[in-house]
Amino acid sequence: MAKLLSKEFKRKLLSLFLPPVGYIFIRLLYLSCKKEYFLPKDILLDKPCIITFWHGKLLMQPFIYNKLRKKPKVATMISEHFDGEILSKMIKYFHFESIRGSSKKGAIKVLKEAFSKVNEGYDIAITPDGPRGPRYSVADGVVSIAQKKGLQIVACNFYASSFWRLKSWDGFMIPKPFSTLYLFVEEPFLLEGLDKEGAKKKIKEALMAKEKGDLGYRI
Repeated sequence: MAKLLSKEFKRKLLSLFLPPVGYIFIRLLYLSCKKEYFLPKDILLDKPCIITFWHGKLLMQPFIYNKLRKKPKVATMISEHFDGEILSKMIKYFHFESIRGSSKKGAIKVLKEAFSKVNEGYDIAITPDGPRGPRYSVADGVVSIAQKKGLQIVACNFYASSFWRLKSWDGFMIPKPFSTLYLFVEEPFLLEGLDKEGAKKKIKEALMAKEKGDLGYRI
């Protein structure tokens, strides 16, 4: 019982302090770096869309999104795990909302909430390979939402000239301070006329378009 209480107490402390500390760290890291954005022409959309990015490239996504929307109105799908709770609280500092759950756990509830948010004019942000991988996989949820609501997919990515790579399933990238950030947005596209596997393939191809940067390709 004592161990259980100790674990709960530690989690409460972490959920209280990590979100603001993480937010400040991300902000300062971004400000320290040189930025180069690569955006399609006329990228500003006039209706909700689905923002997609790999789980390992999550860190700089709020800044990419803010290049797409003057006023953020986005709900991010985040797991119900404890790390998801930390992330959910952190993104509130960016004025982003969250939908807790995944396409594997509580899928019907998550999809209904996503549909409701779209009806309210929200963009939906999804990591297709999250929350537990495998890396570079595309779950069914993003396809279901896009095809059911007729939404465009916007694939986002970034690369850093110098970075740390965590030894996690997603190869999480943390840019080093004062490095150069290359931030990419692909042309929006629809999934009309595609079956589930074809739609997943198209999403993966869009997200992998700039992953060559990870492999040493000079951008």
